[in-house]
Amino acid sequence: MRLSTLTGLLLLLLSSSVFAQTSKIIDSIEKLLPAQKDTILVKSYNELTWQYRTVDRDKAIAYGNKAAELGKELNFKKGIAQAYNDMGILYYDKQDFAAAIKLYNQAFQIRSEMKDDKGVAALYNKIGIVYQKEGHYDSALLYAQKALSLYETLKDKIGISYSLNNMGIVNQNMGNIDEALKYQEQSIAIKEEIHDQLGLAGSYVNVGNIYLLKKDMPKARELYEKAEAISRKIGDPEYLANSINNLSTIYQRMGDYKKSLPLAQESFDIRSKLGDTKGQVSCLINMGSLLTNTKQYKLAEEKYLLGLKLADTLQSCLPEKVKVYDGLAALYTLSGDYRKSAEMARLTIQYKDSIFTADLNKQFSEMETKYQTAKKDEQIQLQQNEITQKKYELIKKQYWLYGSIAVFLFSLLLAFSYYKRYQLKQEKKLQAEVMKQQDMATKAVIAAEENERKRIAADLHDGVGQMMSAAKMNLSAFENDIPFKDDHQKTSFEKIIGLVDESCKEIRSVSHQMMPNALLKSGLASAIKEFIDKIDTRVLKVNLHTEGLNERLDSNVETVLYRVIQECVNNVIKHSGANTLDISLIKDADGIAATIEDNGRGFDSKDKEKFEGIGLKNIKTRIGYLKGTVDFDTSPGNGTLVAIHVPLV
Repeated sequence: MRLSTLTGLLLLLLSSSVFAQTSKIIDSIEKLLPAQKDTILVKSYNELTWQYRTVDRDKAIAYGNKAAELGKELNFKKGIAQAYNDMGILYYDKQDFAAAIKLYNQAFQIRSEMKDDKGVAALYNKIGIVYQKEGHYDSALLYAQKALSLYETLKDKIGISYSLNNMGIVNQNMGNIDEALKYQEQSIAIKEEIHDQLGLAGSYVNVGNIYLLKKDMPKARELYEKAEAISRKIGDPEYLANSINNLSTIYQRMGDYKKSLPLAQESFDIRSKLGDTKGQVSCLINMGSLLTNTKQYKLAEEKYLLGLKLADTLQSCLPEKVKVYDGLAALYTLSGDYRKSAEMARLTIQYKDSIFTADLNKQFSEMETKYQTAKKDEQIQLQQNEITQKKYELIKKQYWLYGSIAVFLFSLLLAFSYYKRYQLKQEKKLQAEVMKQQDMATKAVIAAEENERKRIAADLHDGVGQMMSAAKMNLSAFENDIPFKDDHQKTSFEKIIGLVDESCKEIRSVSHQMMPNALLKSGLASAIKEFIDKIDTRVLKVNLHTEGLNERLDSNVETVLYRVIQECVNNVIKHSGANTLDISLIKDADGIAATIEDNGRGFDSKDKEKFEGIGLKNIKTRIGYLKGTVDFDTSPGNGTLVAIHVPLV
């Protein structure tokens, strides 16, 4: 807990609970306000901003604005920077990440002007944490590395430990589990050395999460229990809520539901008091799963629906929303409500696809921007090197004229050139690492999407599909035993069997479209042939030509090309009005060339509304991931040609 010099006398109030302590501290500071002025008043406003953080965020922000305004009037830079810093934390707690970044950058500018290296390093970490929450892992890792470098220069062990902790979290998010564990263990070693109890609570939770991913339940449980013990001892509600919710997950996986449910409920109550919406949703998902496992379906449904209601209030809760829909799908399947189960499964897929599309487009846009920036920096550096070389030549020609002065200048230029080369080398190393992490993150997203498609397709085919088939068999068996009153009843009964049969076919069709067997077993050419064979030739005649695809391609290449060609064919069916479609897929030494050409109505490629639609953007984005190119040749009345080239590295 952070106390200013003005509130040192309030230490006697720390004998009661955390929330009671905070209330007493706030009352005492507010009583002193009328007698204060100038920088002392700014410090008091800042202290109230921090104390109100877990009590009343609106009041906390109001006091933060007062501190910033008065600090500007007095030109009290330290007070202004502190106000921006604390309000940034408040908006981060509210999950308003754009506002948090803006405030952190304002604080960063002031602390940089003040040459407050420790404050600058802390802000590097805070900005990196925001980027990590938003899923911008390359930026998050870059800022954590900047913070670590500065803290190492300052020999600040606490700062070093927290920077290592942040780097561990980012690597965990990116799927680099072993690298994440290495950074977290280094962080814990420092925190244990300096007896940083609050920091250890957070680190134990983070390392517990890693061992949970490794499915080492005893080790994860040991670390969560350590975090819980420390959190209860020091009275930190945030880490306590986090650690006991994770412990609840462990007990659930161990089948000990009696221990699991109270912990999840306690975590939910704490997070409700803190106003942590994202955390509340996580607890409700946990409780919904627990109640489903104990067959308390009605209570489980209530928890999931409350989680859905809370998730709807935050844009950043989309991943949690997907988990709620997934949990409801499982719940309705177990309770026998297959119609609702199918609807929840559909919503799960819909929201996962929207998250994937939005995140991937954003990441590729950022990668392109960074590439262009790096390219411009390289051109500037080349120009600087040319200028330096010309100066060197000029000095060389005038060597005998200027004598010792020329020697001195030449030595100076050599030193400058060495420094610039070293600086450029370090920048290139950093850029290479960032690009590597970007590629890994993008590949992980594609793989996660396809794995989830496979899982849902298998669940539909093997779970719901088999249930529907069993239902059809049972109905058919009853048909001979039921005494129908008239032909109308018999016809109605046969229609019911027909509807169940159609549902079975639809489920098989959806599961095969999500992850075609031919793609998994025989490769790209077979999967595309299987897909177009299902198209009614009376509506659209499709001619397929393949060449050089006897051997299997990389699974990512096959998956992306299949999805792109599937999207192109669907666009032809929906929009073109064509009756003939020619597809060519040729692999040679240069890579894979694919063309999709129809004789439809075509469209105006200058019409941005049509040419920049989601479908065409998805095609460009996916082929861009493979470092390939897409060209469109079309005009009204002349059909459309899509030409794709993907290099094989």
